[in-house]
Amino acid sequence: MIKTYIAREDYTDRVKPFLDKNIIKVIVGQMRVGKSYLLVQIMDSVKNRGGPQKNIVYINKELHEFDDIKNYKDLLSYVKKHSDKRKKTTYLFVDEIQDIDQFEKALRSLQAQGGCDIFITGSNADLLSGELAGYLSGRYVEIKVFGLSYPEFLKFHGLADGKEAFLRYLKHGGLPYLIHLEPDDDIVYDYLRNIRNSILYKDVVQRHGIRNVAFLERLTEYLADNIGSLVSAKRISDFLKSQKINISANVVLDYLSFLTGAFFVFKAPRSDVHGRKIFEISEKYYFEDLGLRHSIAGFRPTDIGKILENLVFLKFKEAGYAVTVGKLNGGEIDFVCEKGGQRIYAQVAYLLPDDKTREREFGNLLKIKDNFPKMVISMDELGGAAHKGIPHVNIREFLMSKLLPPHPSSQAQPN
Repeated sequence: MIKTYIAREDYTDRVKPFLDKNIIKVIVGQMRVGKSYLLVQIMDSVKNRGGPQKNIVYINKELHEFDDIKNYKDLLSYVKKHSDKRKKTTYLFVDEIQDIDQFEKALRSLQAQGGCDIFITGSNADLLSGELAGYLSGRYVEIKVFGLSYPEFLKFHGLADGKEAFLRYLKHGGLPYLIHLEPDDDIVYDYLRNIRNSILYKDVVQRHGIRNVAFLERLTEYLADNIGSLVSAKRISDFLKSQKINISANVVLDYLSFLTGAFFVFKAPRSDVHGRKIFEISEKYYFEDLGLRHSIAGFRPTDIGKILENLVFLKFKEAGYAVTVGKLNGGEIDFVCEKGGQRIYAQVAYLLPDDKTREREFGNLLKIKDNFPKMVISMDELGGAAHKGIPHVNIREFLMSKLLPPHPSSQAQPN
């Protein structure tokens, strides 16, 4: 059991409203973003609540002591064995539940019986597609966990906001374990390469039975080189053919879905700003963790604009927004972010050194005639500047700001 941790209150606060409710709490996210530590924090919250001593059952499929729990029958047997009939509620915590065959049958049975408050984690988006949604009649709530945000990074590493701290965040990313390593590029990237390989081989290759591992590696290299650029399965297929690799567009689409399913990358589809139509051809891909991206393509100062885009995209995703790339009369809005009927438009640039650049970045936003908030985000040291009423925001100030709190993606039904 994990003994110590640095609290991530933003996530535990999202879980608290669902404690002692007949709703399965599903915590999902990429491998090594801190789901296990979050589960322990929730356990502590349960222990600290008022009332009698709690009956807690904890299973971590990454620990060898739980190797005997291979399928749903084993899981039911283990929970029954460790439940205390003298106590009204059993609090069940299962870490990396996708490693238990047909786990959803056990969860459905436990939920139907009542008296079991269930918390699970998983490293694949498919956890909530057919596997849970079809069997649990919608009685679950999803909490998506990301790597460390910039404020969390500063907290974990004991740093003050500043240019040096921000550069370190840009280069190394936000995986929590980095607090245990020297902030040396060689050491950090050795660790990140190992994590990258673990994600690809466990959550992609093994899970989907992939044989063409070389193509998967080439695809991740292509995405790492093209963050912030519109790509399509056909374009990727054509590029590979130019490299004497014959892969169809359909296969490319499958592999892209495997990578997004493992939360290794996120897809940002294109949408029409006025009609809200989603275009099915061409989208952008951004990485869950920039350090992992750099472990593939290297950290290149010439990519700084793309890297900033990736950070802004993640900030909106962490805050629970649906994010698309806006298409507007032949132009483009970097991000159209929607949540709860509200919308924010954002443009991202490295620097705005002259009037021509400023007109380009603000120009498309000025063409949008609705009254939703609009902003341009860059590394310029500004302090509340604006252009024709549209705020110009420094990237660090934006990352340190508190966007509207996210709402868990709930499929819960009333009891």
